[in-house]
Amino acid sequence: MGDQVSCVLKNVTLPDGRVTDLTLGGGRVLHAGAPGRAEEVIDAAGLVCVPAAVDMHTHLRGGGQRQKEDWRSGTTSALFGGVTVVVDQPNTVPPLTTPGAFAARVREAEEEAVCAFGINGGVVPGADLAGLWRAGALAFGEIFAGPSSYGAAVPPETLREAFISLRALGALATVHAEDPLPGTPADLPDHDRLRPALTEAEAVRAVCALLPPGGRVHFCHMSTAAAVDAACGTVEATPHHLFLSWERFDRDDTRARVNPPLRTERERKALWSRWERIDAVASDHAPHTAAEKGAPFPDAPSGMPGVETMLPLLMAEVFAGRITLESVIEKTSSNPARILGIPKAGFEPGDRADFALYPRETVQIDPDALHTKCRWTPFEGMAAVFPEIVVMGGRCAVRDGDLLSCRGEWIRGKGYYPRGAQ
Repeated sequence: MGDQVSCVLKNVTLPDGRVTDLTLGGGRVLHAGAPGRAEEVIDAAGLVCVPAAVDMHTHLRGGGQRQKEDWRSGTTSALFGGVTVVVDQPNTVPPLTTPGAFAARVREAEEEAVCAFGINGGVVPGADLAGLWRAGALAFGEIFAGPSSYGAAVPPETLREAFISLRALGALATVHAEDPLPGTPADLPDHDRLRPALTEAEAVRAVCALLPPGGRVHFCHMSTAAAVDAACGTVEATPHHLFLSWERFDRDDTRARVNPPLRTERERKALWSRWERIDAVASDHAPHTAAEKGAPFPDAPSGMPGVETMLPLLMAEVFAGRITLESVIEKTSSNPARILGIPKAGFEPGDRADFALYPRETVQIDPDALHTKCRWTPFEGMAAVFPEIVVMGGRCAVRDGDLLSCRGEWIRGKGYYPRGAQ
């Protein structure tokens, strides 16, 4: 072991039931077995150790939207939920459609983030896709094939041209596929009616028809079984579409307004039936202040926080015996890393040394205990298991409710070309 050892995780129970010690150093797993000497030793006995999550769909706000969330609060929230990598979407204010705007976003994140982060490039008419790729965009989108908060729909011809350009670059396109009906929703069932399940699936098929051979597409936040079935690329689902239906809320509860909308309880259960087809679970963390959400339903913004509760909700399902731990690791850690083309976290030598250690204790979600700036959650009172310890880059980042000294690292896309390079 030539690398300097930073930490040893002792008595780690692996997903297959074996117990071992993990030696960490240089941000990687160095060895599984007899431990070496380390600056820090963490005893994982009695805890469930899983590779930390990659949340490939977050909106960290910041900039002119700092009242909703900033990089410090959003990435702190991520760490306390067992997420060590977040991917920020480009429908910021201003949107990330030029290398200059992208570089400014990176600088802001580097100053404030406490977990690792990637940033996607924006796709709108006139966006400098090649320049964004060279600037370090991890992927492109979410590209709005249907309008949503802070994002207008991209015309089909623009989308087709973007797919061709991104294929040439070797870049991944991530798509928000909806085709809303005209009108302003009066309440939650009306929101579901105006953004129906049928047109979501039709929008997915339309996007697939535009994708050239060899193009790569990832569908964001699929909310219906029909949309999952229609997808031609990789598929993402969110905890709010898996765990919530509009029928669980008062009709005018704006906290539950989100795009795509929450569906009926029957549709929610149908989405769960596609668990094996879903490649990734991501939060679509999109916080708004309580005051903003307090507007009358037609005027209230769509979106909800979720990065801190994503893994805890899924871990509660694991402990209840409804899904397997292996499937959660696959959909929140290894698959997102594979889709994005970044090193995966795991237990093998060379894997990224990012882990979340969970107690075998279920609690109810309390919004006052969360770390997002917006201080509310649609999952209030639901069963969850929060990590006691989070390890990032081979060092302890969260322990016993405390955020330890840590700093986020920018994960650059494969097209990154540093300024001044010849």
